[in-house]
Amino acid sequence: MVTTTKRRTTAALAGFASALALVLTGCGTADSGAAADPTTDAGATGEVTEEAAHFPVTVTDMAGEKVTLPAEVKSVATFGSIGVLNTMVETMASGDRIVNQMSARFTKGDQWKYQYVFAPQISDGPLFENADGELQIEAVLEAAPDLCLCMSKETVTLLREKGLNVVYLEWKTLDDVEPCVTLLGEALGRPEVAEEYLRWFEETVSKAEALVADIPEEERKTVLYGNITSYTQPHYIAEWWIPEAGGVSVTKDRPTDGESYEYTVEDVLLWNPDVMVASNTKMIGEIKADGRLADITAIADNAIYSIPTVAHVWGNRTPEQPLTIMWMMNKLYPDVMTPEMLADEISYFYDHFFRTQLSQEQIAEIIG
Repeated sequence: MVTTTKRRTTAALAGFASALALVLTGCGTADSGAAADPTTDAGATGEVTEEAAHFPVTVTDMAGEKVTLPAEVKSVATFGSIGVLNTMVETMASGDRIVNQMSARFTKGDQWKYQYVFAPQISDGPLFENADGELQIEAVLEAAPDLCLCMSKETVTLLREKGLNVVYLEWKTLDDVEPCVTLLGEALGRPEVAEEYLRWFEETVSKAEALVADIPEEERKTVLYGNITSYTQPHYIAEWWIPEAGGVSVTKDRPTDGESYEYTVEDVLLWNPDVMVASNTKMIGEIKADGRLADITAIADNAIYSIPTVAHVWGNRTPEQPLTIMWMMNKLYPDVMTPEMLADEISYFYDHFFRTQLSQEQIAEIIG
């Protein structure tokens, strides 16, 4: 079963790498030297040529709809899955363009505090959705964002009916990464950043594979990730990074026909994972207090961790997922991925793409 999972993951990554190669070749980026700094190149600064500034940009979103945008998008609104959409924009070095606050479901605690580090202006922005998730369309129209981003086709329809520029995005599987990032680069006027992110993604995955290549299959630790107290895994893409980190996901044979996956306490007892990774810190106490799970290896060894939430929940759909590989590797095999190595990976990513230099204390908090 380990071999089956590895083959499936490798095939998906191979497809991603092929698509990436086509993108980079088509854009004339065959140079394999040092990557450009997105904080200094034209794509990252958002500058457009004098000639291009006079013409709108037409992109095709991930539902196949053509959307015409201003030559320079200065304001971005995010709806529904605000956490991951904000993270996508921030990865394109464009967090300062987000205009709206996060909705109530993101502001109940401090889990999303780093959003206010990467895009501090959103704390004073308009609220586009109420506590029930209903659109506050008057507020949206008053803000008149240049670009609206959604992952719900129903919301796309509602906003387009009001004459707004709306782009639909998906980030469900590895196959979505390249088209989604490329589309964002086009829409935000930062194709160079998109290309560099895709290159970083592939290089980080390849680096991880090399680091764990010599770990024998029979010595690889088994891992359960998700909302372990409700026995659910949130997204299909919340799966692939475990084997890339040298682990064996106990949910590797989950069905692929749905976004979320439900299991039972009996499944957990049968799987008996070596390591548990909860999608929220608050779950850990409840997991340890559940007497039915007392003999699980992860609990007996105190190998229960909370996945970092930085811009978004690292284990879920987010451009940060390659960092999740390195973080998981650190928890599974700390002699292979040391805390110092992991700190360097984290520091580089947020400095280079988010244009935010995290402190040593912040990085230590993220590592956990």
